[in-house]
Amino acid sequence: MTELAWHRREDLSIDQSLALRTAAARLADEFSGVYGPETVERFLHSSYDQFATGSTVPNFLPLLAERFARQRLGALARVEGHHDDGRPVVLFLCVHNAGRSQIALGFFQQLAGARAVAWSGGSEPGLEVNPAAVAAMAERGIDISTEYPKPWTDEVVRAADVVVTMGCGDSCPIFPGTRYENWDLGDPAGLDVADVRPIRDEIERRVRALLGELEVAVGNG
Repeated sequence: MTELAWHRREDLSIDQSLALRTAAARLADEFSGVYGPETVERFLHSSYDQFATGSTVPNFLPLLAERFARQRLGALARVEGHHDDGRPVVLFLCVHNAGRSQIALGFFQQLAGARAVAWSGGSEPGLEVNPAAVAAMAERGIDISTEYPKPWTDEVVRAADVVVTMGCGDSCPIFPGTRYENWDLGDPAGLDVADVRPIRDEIERRVRALLGELEVAVGNG
């Protein structure tokens, strides 16, 4: 593993540095034969940087960075033709990636299971998933409490077959050849659980319709 970036960072604790080294090793093993250690480390560190500013959970930063880097590397492999398992990929975008897009992601993953892939992102990612959205989804037996707001990146958008936008307006990226849908939905930000429920139910209806259009069988996971 290259030592190029680790020694330049002065903001890492010993535990964080070790966690990132371990994450880099795991990712390098997962993407062996597709991307070299230098590429893996670059994506891991840039992913770490996405969350480091303003984060209130520094101990979890290496884990978040690893999860995000894995998604980005997988997306890049799809874009570059290194990997395509034939499953449709849907990307849900909103402003803070804390409410609507997380609800949509939760329903999509629950209903599609392993038959399709879904990601989410935001133009101005928040610090946590909306607690009211978490509670509303828990009522439906779907746990989105382990999700986290994150930005979108070019490789993730380019890898998607369908990009669903929800309130991010002109800031949403547009790439030729990608199918786009805009869902005009209320923003759960600042609402209580009772007010989030109608938004949740409308998102479920739209997710089910989208899965039907993609000819993805709907199940319980």
